[in-house]
Amino acid sequence: MADVTLEMIKELRERTQASLADVKKVLEETEGDIEEAAKQLRVRGAAIAQKRGDRAANAGTVDAYIHSNGKVGVLIDLRSETDFVANTDEFKALAHDLALHIAAAAPRYVAPEDIPDEVVAEEKRLISEQYADSGKPADIIEKIVDGKVRSLGEEIALLPQTFVKNPDKTIQDVLDEAVAKFGEKITVARFERFVVGE
Repeated sequence: MADVTLEMIKELRERTQASLADVKKVLEETEGDIEEAAKQLRVRGAAIAQKRGDRAANAGTVDAYIHSNGKVGVLIDLRSETDFVANTDEFKALAHDLALHIAAAAPRYVAPEDIPDEVVAEEKRLISEQYADSGKPADIIEKIVDGKVRSLGEEIALLPQTFVKNPDKTIQDVLDEAVAKFGEKITVARFERFVVGE
């Protein structure tokens, strides 16, 4: 068994925001392999998030981010199960980081399933028209359309986007880690992005 040092615990805690006890335990289980420990903590966070998925998240905070140029601003409604969690500095910092991400990445919806059917239908129609004269078989065109629509969902929906502060994680990964850390359901209820002139 590898010795787990204080530096290893500190590094993994900074990367994952997991509790000290969880970080130490996973480092011991992975014999000091920080990369493997980080992966295991991410998997555990997702599992906890899934278990808590049916719980009500009626507490939370509204945070605002205004970009330094004063031309882009975001309001975000981040929810938790209790005021105890919602009132922590770490939860408020998470809300602010997510608002900053929204300002930078400009998602239009929280999740891909939130994209209205008419937007998806119009996108499918446009993509189908692009490939109509390509000579490709209909089933291949259908697969291309489905792939491009899925990609669109990853571009314009918040949860599958790559986090601007850590390109190794998606926003969903960040939320799953928060669920594991706080032990409560954490969700983005809604957001609004404002741009001068739009």
